[in-house]
Amino acid sequence: MFVSWVLSCYDGCMTTTLTDPPAATGTVPSREERAAGFARIERLVALRNRIDAEIAEEVRAAAQREVEARLEEALADPERVEASIVGQLGLALRISPTRARTQLRLARDLHAGLEKIREAFAAGELDERRVAAIVAAARHLSSDERTELDRRLTTHDLPMLGVRKVADLARTVAAAVAPEAFAERARAARRDRHVAISPAEDGMAVLRALLPMEQAIACYAALRKAVTEHWVSPEPVTRTRGQIMADTLVERLSGQAATTPAQVEIQVLVPVESLLDPDSPLPAEIPGLGTTDLLDQATCVGWRRLVTKEGIVIGGDSRRRAFGGVLADWIRARDRGRCTEPGCDAPIAHLDHRRRWSEGGATSLENGRGACAFHNQVREQAGWSVEGAATVTPTGRRYALRL
Repeated sequence: MFVSWVLSCYDGCMTTTLTDPPAATGTVPSREERAAGFARIERLVALRNRIDAEIAEEVRAAAQREVEARLEEALADPERVEASIVGQLGLALRISPTRARTQLRLARDLHAGLEKIREAFAAGELDERRVAAIVAAARHLSSDERTELDRRLTTHDLPMLGVRKVADLARTVAAAVAPEAFAERARAARRDRHVAISPAEDGMAVLRALLPMEQAIACYAALRKAVTEHWVSPEPVTRTRGQIMADTLVERLSGQAATTPAQVEIQVLVPVESLLDPDSPLPAEIPGLGTTDLLDQATCVGWRRLVTKEGIVIGGDSRRRAFGGVLADWIRARDRGRCTEPGCDAPIAHLDHRRRWSEGGATSLENGRGACAFHNQVREQAGWSVEGAATVTPTGRRYALRL
């Protein structure tokens, strides 16, 4: 059986047809046959790059059409127009608004002085990650400065450099082209320092801090010092370096030992089958973090159990406009703590009516949905609506998330 892929770029730029290699015959593949397999991979990579470049061009063109259409509105707010464009791009590309905004800026900035980089992208020589790294390094430069950056970078063998090396090279060249602008960018980055948390697998989470370099090094050195102090103490060593550093971080930030019960309440979704049958294999789940077997290891102050049937939280409505109390907890739990917009993984920031309250929509579990701040706000713009489980954009495109 042969499986073929036919991938075509627009404007006749490339058409490639590949077939599965013949089934094994018991003979050892020749060097030429093995090389041909890798050559096919290289051609596919180039084709993928060309498709990504074509998508970038379409993103830019779509954004221009939306701007032109909205210019007819005398009081059009540029920020709201951009938000509407980003929202539509996110749905079309199946990505989050943050990534969609990055895609939009990449598509726009490639036409602002980075001509040779854009040509290499369109030819399939550079992939999107390398191009994005260059665009990010050029973000603070003027058009003329970007042209000079573009000229200097293309003297290097960019396709054969790793993504991090390309990023480092682009930043180095950008600093040489515009030293004052580079220094101001560094000062602005220090003002953007912050701490964030995100879920990880198996009941874990990632605590991330974006800090000035010297402060981050000082923090890490302090944790390394704690490891050395523990190893030279008379106590037996029962933890790894990483465990000691993680435990020390918890102790110094929270003021309590890593094994001390946390003063928090955790919501856990428990399948109704598990309550009726203690031997049921269906796991409990922490909204936003996934399945967990930590119920027997619980050390926190309290648990709130919400019963589910086939993954759906059961019951709940209200006569008030705002989603509050247990109903709000139910909606957040049902939606697993994540925005329900297709392609978006952001944490829930707002609870929204699928059918607007002003249009007679009920404040109920069925009519409520969790949304991130971006999607809750963009939905209020002209042309946007939610019809059942589908989001309808200003151009009439419908996107539904099948649960």
